[in-house]
Amino acid sequence: MKTRVMPPTQEAIAEAARLIRAGALVAFPTETVYGLGADALNPAAVAGIFQAKGRPGDNPLIVHVASPEAAEPLCHVDARARALMDAFWPGPLTLLLPKKPVIPAVTNAGLPSVAVRMPAHPAALALLAACGVPVAAPSANTSGRPSPTAARHVLEDLGGKIPLILDGGPCEVGLESTVLDLTAPVPTIVRPGGVTPEMLSRVIAEVTVADSVLRPLRADETAVSPGMLYRHYAPRGQLTLVRGAPEPVRAACRALYAEARADGRRAKILAFTENAAGYAGCETLTIGSLARPETVARELFAALRGMDAENVEVILCEAVATEGIGLAIMNRMCRAAAFRVLEV
Repeated sequence: MKTRVMPPTQEAIAEAARLIRAGALVAFPTETVYGLGADALNPAAVAGIFQAKGRPGDNPLIVHVASPEAAEPLCHVDARARALMDAFWPGPLTLLLPKKPVIPAVTNAGLPSVAVRMPAHPAALALLAACGVPVAAPSANTSGRPSPTAARHVLEDLGGKIPLILDGGPCEVGLESTVLDLTAPVPTIVRPGGVTPEMLSRVIAEVTVADSVLRPLRADETAVSPGMLYRHYAPRGQLTLVRGAPEPVRAACRALYAEARADGRRAKILAFTENAAGYAGCETLTIGSLARPETVARELFAALRGMDAENVEVILCEAVATEGIGLAIMNRMCRAAAFRVLEV
């Protein structure tokens, strides 16, 4: 199969919508990451997503809709959900709500809930409107790999497996959406993202964060949301996070870098703008500013993919504070590192 890459013109969006209605897969941009879309109500089409990605069948998908009203036939929407939709849709917030019978088991891993969101990217919204069907769409990458924030990342992983990629340029947010479980006794963030706990608490009276966002799932726990697997978003090299006071952290990163180089392994340090000078003499890649953590979120996945392109075997990075979007950054980093975190 030849994969076409097309800008999201009116003609390309019409073609993408035709493909989705016919049961095919299309990759498209959102404000978070690129998604791999199929008709969410067509079990055979949704099964194609799992096949193309090599994704485990017990990992549920997010259903994308063109409007809050389009979510009504799919799930039971209460007053809290409506308030959150009014505040954050379109945008990087996914709501876990009790599903209605129309949702096939393959789409939501047979769970009693379904994840729904309305993306903020104009191309995504145009595609959803043109499709006329809800679109199930995980990230458009090989399962477990760093998520794609540019069309070229999709082509690297899925070229030859899907017919069409809509190229809408780089993604603005760079991390997947926040997933808020409204079926829990207290609304619970099960995957942090661009909509932070602090933002949510201004709309609903109570919100908590699942402790699983910064630890692996236990054997007896079910993944109710995408992004909860033990090793996810991962480069091929070994990523280690180093956490502690600034000077000991930098000393540890430099020591681990020197050790890897002495062993003949290609090593690189992912550095923040403020701290890059502290790694003089080491091979580094600056991935944004701690003073503006949204820049780190935007660059993270592209940086991890860049490590693969350079065949870097050992990757070192400082941990970040978990306030605001820092929680989402650390969630992705911990899983990319398979929870290899060195405390110093």
